[in-house]
Amino acid sequence: MNEPLDDFANASDFPDYAAALENCTSENIPLKTHYLPVIYSIIFLVGFPGNVIAISTYIFKMRPWRSSTIIMLNLACTDLLYLTSLPFLIHYYAGGDHWVFGDFMCKFIRFGFHFNLYSSILFLTCFSIFRYFVIIHPTSCFSVHKKRWAMVACVVVWIVSLVAVIPMTFLITATTSTNRSTCLDLTSSDDLTTIKWYNLILTTTTFCLPLVIVTLCYTMIIYTLTQGPQTHSCLKQKARRLTILLLLVFYICFLPFHILRVIRIESRLLSISCSTEHQIHEAYIVSRPLAALNTFGNLLLYVVVSSNFQQAVCSMVRCRAGGDLEQGKKVSQKNNP
Repeated sequence: MNEPLDDFANASDFPDYAAALENCTSENIPLKTHYLPVIYSIIFLVGFPGNVIAISTYIFKMRPWRSSTIIMLNLACTDLLYLTSLPFLIHYYAGGDHWVFGDFMCKFIRFGFHFNLYSSILFLTCFSIFRYFVIIHPTSCFSVHKKRWAMVACVVVWIVSLVAVIPMTFLITATTSTNRSTCLDLTSSDDLTTIKWYNLILTTTTFCLPLVIVTLCYTMIIYTLTQGPQTHSCLKQKARRLTILLLLVFYICFLPFHILRVIRIESRLLSISCSTEHQIHEAYIVSRPLAALNTFGNLLLYVVVSSNFQQAVCSMVRCRAGGDLEQGKKVSQKNNP
C-alpha cells in the first residue's frame, strides 16, 4: 500500500525527474537579465537625484512646516534609502543572477525593498487620512494641523514597517549552487508554508487595509467637494489631481505586485504545469519594478500637494545657478585682473 508513496518520495532519485524539477523551478529567466536592470537603472537615474532635491527642498526651503510637509519628507527619505540599494540589484540581475555581496547584503537589499514599499504605503495612507479630516471636518481638525501629530504618525509608520518586514531577514538568504551565489526574493525561498502565511498576513494588514482606507478617504473627499457649491474650483481641481495620482500609485504600482506575489507563492504549492508556473513567475517579475515606480509617483505628489514646493525648488535651482555664475565671475576676474 505504501509503494506509490515511496516511489513519489524517491522520485528525485531519478535523473529525468530531477532535471524536470530543476527546469521548472529554475531562476534563470532571460526577462530578469534584460528587463529588470534596464527598468531599475531608469528608476535610479531619475529617482535618486529627484529625491535628493526633494529632501533638500523640504529641509532648507519649506517654511513653515505643516503636517503634510513632515509626512512628505519622511516619504522622500524612505524612497532615497531604497534607491541606494538599486545599484546592487542592477549588478545582480545584469550579471545573470550572480550575487557577490554576501549573505548580509542579500538580506539587507531585499529588506530595503519591502521596507520602502510598506513605509510608502503607510505614509500615503497617513497623508490621505490627514487630508480627509482637513477637507471633510475642517472645523474639528485643528489638532490634525499640529506638527506633533504628524511626527507621531511618522514614528508609528517607521515602527510598524520595521516590525512587518523584519521576519524577511529570516526567510531570505543567499544560496550557493554550482559555484554560483544567488540572492532569492521572498517568493523563491524554500520554506513555502511559512512564506504563504506570512505573505497573506503582510498583504492583508499593510496593503489591503490601507488600500481600502485610501480609496474611502478620496471617495469621500471628491463627493464632498462635488456637493459643495461654495468650494473654489482650484481646490476641486487640486483634489482631483491628488486623488487620481494616489489611486494610480495604489492600483497600478502596488496592486499588481501584491496579487501576483500571492499567485506566485500559491503556484509553487500547487501541482501545475511548468509552463504555467513559468508564465506566472514572469508576470511577477514584470510587477516588481512597477511597485518600485511608486518613487516616480511620489515625486509628482510633492509637486501636486503644495505650490510652495514648486516655488521652493525653483528658488533653490536659481540660487544654485546664481552661485555658480558668481563663482565663475570671481574666477574670471582673478585670472584676468
